[in-house]
Amino acid sequence: MKALVYHGPGHKEWEDVPDAHAVDPTDVVVQVDTTTICGTDLHILLGDVPAVTPGRVLGHEAVGTVVEVGSAVGKFAVGDRVVVPAITSCGTCRYCRVGQASHCQSVGGIGWVLGHLVDGTQAELVRVPFGDTSLHRVPPGLSDEEVIFLSDIFPTGYEMGVRNGAVSPGDSVVCIGAGPVGLAAMATAHLHGARRVVAVDLDPFRLERAVQDFGATHAVHAGAEGWQDEVRALCGGRGADVVMEAVGVPQTLEAAFDLVVPYGHVANIGVHGRPVTLPIDRLWIENITITMGLVDGVTAPMLLDLVAEGSLDIRSMGTHTFALDQMHEAYGVFGSAGQHDALKVVLRR
Repeated sequence: MKALVYHGPGHKEWEDVPDAHAVDPTDVVVQVDTTTICGTDLHILLGDVPAVTPGRVLGHEAVGTVVEVGSAVGKFAVGDRVVVPAITSCGTCRYCRVGQASHCQSVGGIGWVLGHLVDGTQAELVRVPFGDTSLHRVPPGLSDEEVIFLSDIFPTGYEMGVRNGAVSPGDSVVCIGAGPVGLAAMATAHLHGARRVVAVDLDPFRLERAVQDFGATHAVHAGAEGWQDEVRALCGGRGADVVMEAVGVPQTLEAAFDLVVPYGHVANIGVHGRPVTLPIDRLWIENITITMGLVDGVTAPMLLDLVAEGSLDIRSMGTHTFALDQMHEAYGVFGSAGQHDALKVVLRR
């Protein structure tokens, strides 16, 4: 089969590798019909994720068709259409039993294994460990484009931003960063009754799309002088009940601390590559809650139901489409998203 193989920082190749096949009784092998690229993949190529070693097939998001099942698999059969999620779950360890699959003990203590610790989804075939408790069946009638982003970014935006941020009816919500995960958080904030959702970014295209397609009620350009005062004015002059940080640099998290009101929540979604100073001497007396973490993916079935019912439309997240064997072109576009007005790229068999 063909797959995108990591060969060390800055090097990847679409090349022939042995076909994926079931190794353990709980494995399911999926033919990849549609996949996409994540910002984490770009971090891997920069050498920021040393656990990913040369020879690893990249990718952790896909929609596909089951082509092989292990002897212990009972929920899925050959021919089933499934969403392959970023998080693998054994369903039985102490963390999985309480919905904290991001730290599944059966796969080494970290639920993100595909494209990280085992071969991933940017390939023609992928082996999914613990298929019965990891995969999600695609509801009848839904296209790949309607569900591909439920592999990772929509559960991430919802769980790490909306749920961790404890968004409640009537809240003012600010999301700093209108990239794919930030947009997913904005799109799902209304599920919890947010009164207003303010998108903050430096990219006019992303700000426009935030309002047009992803539920933001207002957009603020972070490059404008006094942008924080503009945000406060939109939130009634005081600040936001919930501030989501979806960039992953110290400056944006510091801005979140400045914009949140007493008893508010700062929900960190962005992946930070270096330490951030925590002004606890100022924040403690304001009763601020700060959350962070790796997605568990437990809300994917609920989000799938919303998509199937027509209550959540996520197709507009995909702005560019490529064939699987156009991996290098797709990475070029996604890696220079600002130059191409790209949100997420879709790669199809």
